[in-house]
Amino acid sequence: MDIQTLTTFFMWCTIMNGGLLLLWSAIFLALPDFPYRLHRRWFPASRETYGVVMYIFLGAFKMLFLFFNVVPFLALLIIG
Repeated sequence: MDIQTLTTFFMWCTIMNGGLLLLWSAIFLALPDFPYRLHRRWFPASRETYGVVMYIFLGAFKMLFLFFNVVPFLALLIIG
């Protein structure tokens, strides 16, 4: 596998995971009750607990996105 193929792969990974992160953030900020009502059926939790859990998951996803998508893509751009 050459550097150009890896760069293209990480570019698309970054675009798709970045879009997912933006969509998740937008839904969580614009329509906070919709996901809560949807998940409340399966996981009984208070509204405050749900907000904390979603905030932690969003932060963890952002850190993993940066570490496993953006950083390798930028490194490949630099060495390519």
